[in-house]
Amino acid sequence: MRPAGSTPEDEAAEAAAGVAFIVPKKEISMVPDMGKWKRSQAYADYIGFILTLNEGVKGKKLTCEYKVSETVEKLLDLLETLDRWINETPPVDQPSRFGNKAYRTWFSKLDQEAEALVSTVLPPEKAAAAPEIAVYLKESVGNSTRIDYGTGHEAAFAAFLCCLCKVGALRVDDQLAIVFKVFNRYLSVMRKLQRTYRMEPAGSQGVWGLDDFQFLPFIWGSSQFIDHPTLEPRHFIDERVVNEHHQDYMFLECIKFINEMKTGPFAEHSNQLWNISAVPSWSKVNQGLIRMYKAECLEKFPVIQHFKFGSLLSIQPAKP
Repeated sequence: MRPAGSTPEDEAAEAAAGVAFIVPKKEISMVPDMGKWKRSQAYADYIGFILTLNEGVKGKKLTCEYKVSETVEKLLDLLETLDRWINETPPVDQPSRFGNKAYRTWFSKLDQEAEALVSTVLPPEKAAAAPEIAVYLKESVGNSTRIDYGTGHEAAFAAFLCCLCKVGALRVDDQLAIVFKVFNRYLSVMRKLQRTYRMEPAGSQGVWGLDDFQFLPFIWGSSQFIDHPTLEPRHFIDERVVNEHHQDYMFLECIKFINEMKTGPFAEHSNQLWNISAVPSWSKVNQGLIRMYKAECLEKFPVIQHFKFGSLLSIQPAKP
């Protein structure tokens, strides 16, 4: 029964205001649960978010002009804080080469501060969402028990950004800044973590990702190249091209990082990418990577069993 004088818009606003934020938890505990995930509102929202950003960055350089909102500035400050904590938490001497235990000290700082950090980014009327959204931030930096990092952690950061859009902290005209400023800064912090604490790749070596750690910058990075007048997929294995253009293209920034971290022939240490360099066009590369991301990350139980669901990214079936 509708109270006299209220409109459907009022009711929608009330319904939105009445959403109780909840601390996200795991819902996918067995392989048969994967069907629930693929039918969920969370899956629809997540993949929709990835594809919207993919469309938004098409044909654009990292150095192009775009709007940088106050929320984006605050997110960059948040990532700057995480970066500073790495400097304040140097690796410790230990017998094993990989998985430096100082990472756990760094992580526990984030664990304690995450809610407060997220609160700085949220509009005051959405302050109650901080505990829910902070979970995705904590999940996005790697696992403190295993000291590893992989595409599931990367997905948590995309989920974190998606939630900020859902509560209205980030808006439609923030799209380019979300990828070129925020996600790019996140990548640089993750690379610093991976280097500093010698983190292991999560999952079996290189099976999930194109490099050992990331996937999304290859999708969005290949979209940046669509309809490029001169640079074709075969060019990214040329180190001269990488050094000349990496400031403009996320994809080449990823290749540069791989070249710095790995030795030996590219075709051996990064076989998946080597194969991609033979694809004739960037739009074909982009479509292929989206398919591969769905199959190798979003539809793989070892990755999705760690994903957490709350009110913003819900396990409930997607609305038709």
